[in-house]
Amino acid sequence: MTEKRTAPELMDETDVVDLLLAQHAMIRDLFDEVEQAPPERRGEAFTRLVRMLAVHETAEEEVVHPYARRKLDGGAGVVEDRLVEENQAKQLLMEMDQAGSDGPEFMEKLALLRGAVTAHARSEERYEFPRFRAHTTAAERRVLAAAVKAAEAIAPTHPHPGTESATKNLLIGTPVAMMDRARDVIRQAIGKRS
Repeated sequence: MTEKRTAPELMDETDVVDLLLAQHAMIRDLFDEVEQAPPERRGEAFTRLVRMLAVHETAEEEVVHPYARRKLDGGAGVVEDRLVEENQAKQLLMEMDQAGSDGPEFMEKLALLRGAVTAHARSEERYEFPRFRAHTTAAERRVLAAAVKAAEAIAPTHPHPGTESATKNLLIGTPVAMMDRARDVIRQAIGKRS
């Protein structure tokens, strides 16, 4: 697996819409990977999916949605709809992350999560991204792509429902991200010893 697959902030895209579309494709691939993984490798694949979803949604909440609210006609309504979808997916993802990938209901919940995430991505691609591209300049989208990558580099790596606003992400984001990243290192170290 390449570094770019596990660190979306290292992706090459310089237009924010292209970057987010590429990340949606990456998320679909990660769902496939989890679904197809043998049980003993499923946890590792799920961890990659959890991280990708967590950093992607945080970056959208901190960078893309606030800009869309200001820039798009009716942007507040479009963003509110996306935030409701994000919260629902985060709730399910958090439950799954805490329960682990070896639970009896994991695959059933994974299918529900995939459906929710796919519907959310389709809504962004249909209602938000085309309008975003039409009402921003190439220079604005380049700056926003850099901002999204920066936000992803410091974003929490696990879902935190209830932090779907830029303000909440900024208030708790850095400490939570540090705790998440420390927890990830500890889990990785413990996993290597097992």
